[in-house]
Amino acid sequence: MSTAPVFKFEMDHDGDVSQLVYTFGGAEARAAVAPGTIIDTSSLDCFAGKIHSKHDHVSEVCDPRFLNPQTGPFYVEGAMPGDVLALHFASIEPRNTMGFSTTVPLFGALTANGFTQMLHQPLPEMTWAYDIDRENRTVRYEARESEALYTLPLDPMHGTVGVAPALNEARSALTPGDWGGNMDTPEMRAGVTCFLGVNVEGALFSFGDGHARQGEGETCGVAVETAMDTVIVVELIKNVTPVLWPRIESDTEIITTGSTKPLEDAFRISHLQMVNWVSELTGLSPMDSYQFVSQAATTPVANVVDTNYTVTAKIKKEYLPGIMPFNGVHSRLREIGKAYLATR
Repeated sequence: MSTAPVFKFEMDHDGDVSQLVYTFGGAEARAAVAPGTIIDTSSLDCFAGKIHSKHDHVSEVCDPRFLNPQTGPFYVEGAMPGDVLALHFASIEPRNTMGFSTTVPLFGALTANGFTQMLHQPLPEMTWAYDIDRENRTVRYEARESEALYTLPLDPMHGTVGVAPALNEARSALTPGDWGGNMDTPEMRAGVTCFLGVNVEGALFSFGDGHARQGEGETCGVAVETAMDTVIVVELIKNVTPVLWPRIESDTEIITTGSTKPLEDAFRISHLQMVNWVSELTGLSPMDSYQFVSQAATTPVANVVDTNYTVTAKIKKEYLPGIMPFNGVHSRLREIGKAYLATR
């Protein structure tokens, strides 16, 4: 049985944009929590619940200034710049039995957009509805222009996870960077721990943008978007080497991220961060670590559609026997989360 304190935060589900937060930084904390707390809460989808059927178009029902509403921000007691915030996702489960994906004018990897401008017209705006079967752990794709039906695995994740940026900046919840934000990586699923460098007092972390599943790259710019019920275990780590970009740990892998444009520079950031992490964990010199990462890493592309692109670098823990990132915080938080879910 878990003895960790539990904070149940009721998210506003009526879609009133005046009550929602659409930035990282620039917003007052909604609640304060102590390190070691379990947060049991929920999030809206990226459309704030305004897409209800395949006949709805984002441009008609959503204000483009208000997308990706965040749950939070949460003030973590004792968090100061230079600390590391650990967020373990014990559970991420779709709140609804439907999810929606769309094409949006001037958005996506295979169309002209506001940065890469072309003479041709935008691709058609369309919406696809997905049935979500939580019991059988599937989502059902239904084509719009034919009778095709396909079943895909349910793989819930959060597209946005982050803290307030440095220098009191406020950054759009559509943008990823060194604070986290809209990284849109499928690696941010239940069972992982996300490590974020703290930039401001209290960290002010938020999350949202639930995806029932997403392909690597998020090619059209929109995953299977749906509201989520989420359980997070929060911990604060002090007196460690600063974390300059978000890191992720699963039971089997360590993962680093980089977010910028062009895509090759996002690749460089993620791999430099992995070289640094491997050096920290093993004592290898930077050059020896560089050689090891070159032979051991895999590199899923998270997104090539947001205002910054995100690339991840992954290495299997079995390749580095005996490593214990952050002195085993991931394993400890995982057990706390499992104990809470068993009695929930």
